[in-house]
Amino acid sequence: MSGLKYAESFRDLLMYQKARELQQEVFMVSGAFPKEEKFSLSDQIRRSSRSIGANLAEAWGKRRYEAHFVSKLTDADGEQYETQHWIETAVECGYLDQQKGTELLDRCKQIGRLLGGTMEKAHIFCGALTKAVRESTREYLVNSTGNPD
Repeated sequence: MSGLKYAESFRDLLMYQKARELQQEVFMVSGAFPKEEKFSLSDQIRRSSRSIGANLAEAWGKRRYEAHFVSKLTDADGEQYETQHWIETAVECGYLDQQKGTELLDRCKQIGRLLGGTMEKAHIFCGALTKAVRESTREYLVNSTGNPD
C-alpha cells in the first residue's frame, strides 16, 4: 500500500488543497492589475481559479454516481484550463512577469494532472455510501384495493 491517508472530506484531497493555494495566489497577483481590468481580466481569472475548488467540492458530494463525479471533475479541469488562458493573457498584457506566469501555469498543470488521474480512477472514489437509506418497494406494488397485483 502507498501509505496514503483515506480522504474523509474533499478538503483532504491534495488537488483541492493545491486549488485553494492557486486561488489565493491568483487573488494576490490580480490585485495589482490595472484598475481598468477590475471588471474584466481580474474578475475572470479570480472566478475561474475559485471555480476549480468549488467544482471539486461538488464532485465529492456527487461521488455516489461515478458519471456525476467525473462530470464535476471535468468541470474543474475546464476551469483549470480557463485559468491558464487568463494567466497567459495577463503575461501578454504585461500585468504578470514571465516567471510568475510560468509558476502559476505549472500549478494549474499539476492540478490538471491530479484531476486526470482521479478521473481515470473514479471508481475508487465512487459507489454506494454505507449510510444509505433504502425504502421497501413492496408498498408501491399494491393496487387501489390495497391488495398486491
